[in-house]
Amino acid sequence: MSFSFDLLGQDGAARAGMLHTAHGDVPTPTFMAVGTAGTVKAMTADAVRATGAKIVLGNTYHLMLRPGAERVARLGGLHKMMDWPGPILTDSGGFQVMSLAKLRKMDETGVTFRSHIDGSAHHLTPERSMEIQYLLDATITMVLDECTKFPATHEEAAKSMRLSTRWAKRSRDAFVARDGYGQFGIVQGNVYKDLREESAAALRELNFEGYAIGGLAVGEGQEMMYAMLDITAPLLPTGKPRYLMGVGTPDDLLGSVARGVDMFDCVMPTRAGRTARGFTSHGVFNLRNARFIDDGTPLDENCGCLCCTRHTRAYLHHLFRAQEILGPMLLTMHNLTYYQRLMQDGRVAILAGNYDEYCQATRAGWEEAKHG
Repeated sequence: MSFSFDLLGQDGAARAGMLHTAHGDVPTPTFMAVGTAGTVKAMTADAVRATGAKIVLGNTYHLMLRPGAERVARLGGLHKMMDWPGPILTDSGGFQVMSLAKLRKMDETGVTFRSHIDGSAHHLTPERSMEIQYLLDATITMVLDECTKFPATHEEAAKSMRLSTRWAKRSRDAFVARDGYGQFGIVQGNVYKDLREESAAALRELNFEGYAIGGLAVGEGQEMMYAMLDITAPLLPTGKPRYLMGVGTPDDLLGSVARGVDMFDCVMPTRAGRTARGFTSHGVFNLRNARFIDDGTPLDENCGCLCCTRHTRAYLHHLFRAQEILGPMLLTMHNLTYYQRLMQDGRVAILAGNYDEYCQATRAGWEEAKHG
C-alpha cells in the first residue's frame, strides 16, 4: 500500500478526495480528532470511532516527555497503545515547544528547552523529531518548524520561515520512507504573500507526500486567514493532500474547504465539550445555562450520536451542574460527531456540485437559532 491521494471531485476550489495510507483510507475533507498525549480526552477509542473519525492526531512534544518515544515503541507503538489501528498524524512538537516549554533557546541546530512538566532539559532537532515520530509509528510525520508569532514584522517572519525551510530539508533527509507512510512539509510566512510563495516553492522542491499550511489561526482573524489560504492553497500540488493546522470553528472549516483545504485538526470541539459548550445545527449552546433545566429535547435533533439519541438537554444541564464526568464525555462525543458530519456532508455536497448551497444552508441554521 503506497501513500497516495486521489482527487475525486471539485466544486470551485473545494475538493473531495481519498487519502490512502498503510493504516487505512481517509475520505476528505476530514477533521482529525486531537489525541495529544495518546488519548482523545474523555473518549475511549470506540467512542472516537463512533463519531465517524478515520484519523487522529498525536503530539511529539507531549509523548516524548511522557511516557517517552522509546517506551511507546517498546510497548508496540502508538496505534497499539491507543487501540487505534487507523491512521495517526503526529505534530512535530515545534509549536508546543514555543508555547509551553520553559527557558527555550532556539538556534540553527534546533530548540533546547526545559519540560513544562518537571523542568528536565531537552534538545529537539529536526532529526530527533523525525526519530521520535518513527518510534511512535506515526502514519503521517510532520516536519519540525517554528510557528512564527503574530504579529511579526516582515523581517522577523522571513527569518523564521527560512529557518523552518532549512529544518524541513533536514527533516526530509531524516525521514524513513516506508510503504503507506508519508511526511508533510509546512508552509510558513505569517501574513506576507511573498513569504508564503517562497516557502511553498521551496517545499515543493522537496516533494513531500502532503503539505500543511501553518502559522494561521494565531490571532490574525478569519478574514486574514482566508486571504492567506487564497494565496497559499493554489501554490500546492493538486494531487497531494492539504492540511490547515489548528483550525478551527465550524465556520472556519466551511470557509477553508471552500478554499481548497482537505484536512483539519483543532482542540476546539473536545475542549468545548469539557466546558459545557455544544456545537449544533442551531449554533453553539452553553449547557450550563438555566434555560435548559427543563428542556426535554435532544441537543440536536439532526444528530444521530449517543448523546443526542438517548439523552436530553435537561440531562446534560444536570450533569454539568452536578460536575459529573459523564457530561464532558457525552458532549465531547457529540461535538466530534458534529464536526465529522460537517465534513462528511460537505464532501457529499462537493461531489454533487452544490457546496456553496450547503454552506449557505448550514450557516442559515446557525443564524436562525441566533435570532430566534
